[in-house]
Amino acid sequence: MVSIDKANQTAVEGMMGARPILKGVAPARDVVPGMRPNLLLHAGPPIEWERMSGPLRGAVIGALIFEGLAKNEKEAEALVGKGEVDFAPCHHHATVGPMAGVTSASMMVYIIENETHGNMAYSNLNEGYGKVLRYGAYSEEVIAKLKWMNDVMGPVLAKAIEASGGMDIRALLSEALHMGDEGHNRNKAGSILYTTKLAPWIAQTAGDSAVAGEILKFLGENALSVLNPVMAACKAMADAAHGVEGSTMVSTMARNGTDFGLRVSGLGDQWFTAPAEVPDGLYFPSYTSADANPDIGDSTITETAGIGAFAMAAAPAIVTFVSGTPQDALNATLEMYEITTAEHSHFTIPQLEFRGSPTGIDIRKVVELGITPRVNTGIAHKDAGVGQVGAGLVRPPMKIFEDAVRAYAKQYNL
Repeated sequence: MVSIDKANQTAVEGMMGARPILKGVAPARDVVPGMRPNLLLHAGPPIEWERMSGPLRGAVIGALIFEGLAKNEKEAEALVGKGEVDFAPCHHHATVGPMAGVTSASMMVYIIENETHGNMAYSNLNEGYGKVLRYGAYSEEVIAKLKWMNDVMGPVLAKAIEASGGMDIRALLSEALHMGDEGHNRNKAGSILYTTKLAPWIAQTAGDSAVAGEILKFLGENALSVLNPVMAACKAMADAAHGVEGSTMVSTMARNGTDFGLRVSGLGDQWFTAPAEVPDGLYFPSYTSADANPDIGDSTITETAGIGAFAMAAAPAIVTFVSGTPQDALNATLEMYEITTAEHSHFTIPQLEFRGSPTGIDIRKVVELGITPRVNTGIAHKDAGVGQVGAGLVRPPMKIFEDAVRAYAKQYNL
């Protein structure tokens, strides 16, 4: 007879004991397992082209133009229609990506190694706010920025990270939580720490002071610079908790803009899915909830690992971006203790007298208490080619947890 509590303790200790180190930057085709020229990775659970949301379709079109496989939207859609493009979830290739999460073979990706358990994880580079590929935009301006990031910034970051000897992302996150971040939608402190740690190495390795200045300006002005390596670090931590026999702990939460998907440590690689909700939040001028696409992105890997909305008490200022009050931020974290297995041994919250953040979502507690996880998120326009229109809060559908509990009972003959 499997001891569920013991299995969950093993899983959560694996998650909290993982030590993700940023080791480098390289083209996806060189490092991401199974990557190939006609494969596009996307956020969330598996989905076919016909069911893809507007922002995910837009990102697919942009990636095909970026790769030089299509010249415009019409050619990109024709290529997909002929079956010449393969799609797969980022999570099936040890990768995560914010929002649409589309990653193509030539794109530079961060390389994270969990030095405790030896597993690897990857994520693309962050483009900043507004009209960007990850929100489904693919204008000439968007493609030009991607090419600069790939051809100029990426190689310099690769040299700088190698010269630095690597960066401990768990330690960076621990410090950022004490500086007002929650690690998902608010990464201002973490991005400053990230840029500051890399700055001397960028200056030494760029080979051109103007290029070094341009890169540092780009990183310094982007309050989400560190989000992507943080997501890859959380992926490495969550994967360290996956595959524990008998565990009811969630090891993956991800959305593709159509479905919200869930995987459970003790249930292998099976996805549990249901329609994603539209986030409740604040919108940029001239946009409303009528413009919003349902929730999208792999960034819920942060909540899966015990930060993001789960550590919202550490980031009261985030309410100016996602709506609510500072008391709401505190209440969000307190509620998440009800459905989790442990308090994180490295991620602590000053506002709660340095209590560890709630970590390790237990599907049994979610269903028994009727409390679904909280998620902080950006909001994409529902149409391809537009981009971000706001940011807010959302919860996964209860159905995926109920389905997972039923599947667990069947697999373990309960």
